[in-house]
Amino acid sequence: MTDLFENNHNKHAHLQIKIAMSGSAETTHLTAEDLNKCEEIGREVARQGAVLVSGATTGVPLWAAKGAKLEGGVSVGLSPADGERQHVELYKLPLEYMDFIIYTGFGYVGRDILLTRTSDAVLIGPGRIGTIHEFTVAFEDNKPIGILTGPWDTDEILMMIIEKSHRKDDNKKIVFDSDPKSLIEKVIALVEKDKLDVKNRAPIKEFDTNSLSGSAL
Repeated sequence: MTDLFENNHNKHAHLQIKIAMSGSAETTHLTAEDLNKCEEIGREVARQGAVLVSGATTGVPLWAAKGAKLEGGVSVGLSPADGERQHVELYKLPLEYMDFIIYTGFGYVGRDILLTRTSDAVLIGPGRIGTIHEFTVAFEDNKPIGILTGPWDTDEILMMIIEKSHRKDDNKKIVFDSDPKSLIEKVIALVEKDKLDVKNRAPIKEFDTNSLSGSAL
């Protein structure tokens, strides 16, 4: 019974890396090439074995979610709404390209905090004030952050914020790259380093499968 249980259950399945995609929900200022790069971000998250987390919104996060699903990956959305009806009718947000949506009921600001804190790392694409908010929350929490550089000005704004933050040690967990594949590789390396440190500090508790009754299985 013990061997059967261990062979069919991954005790660390919950530790799959979760990467949040932050970016503008409104994309009229972006080109088709820009959006394709955001889709490629989602594809790379899936290719490299991570779960894509988004704000269950339109624009850049949706393009990333689309990329993740087209690549056969997992896409999770955190909505500002308190349910599916409010998500669609009040917030006018999509249901596509997500395996499931968590309805936070906390509005955009509360949702942003949950989005970054439930993820192991945050990716920053072209965005505006909401994206900057998500960046500052992740930065304050010392999360690994990957910033996609491009013809937009978001990366330049964030670089200025970082330079004026007077937190040189926190900057070690922030990487910039214009190439989606390279950016995700760098971010995952940062996350794995964090996870290894936590694992080395965590107490070891083995699950005694012999204590399970037949009815429990």
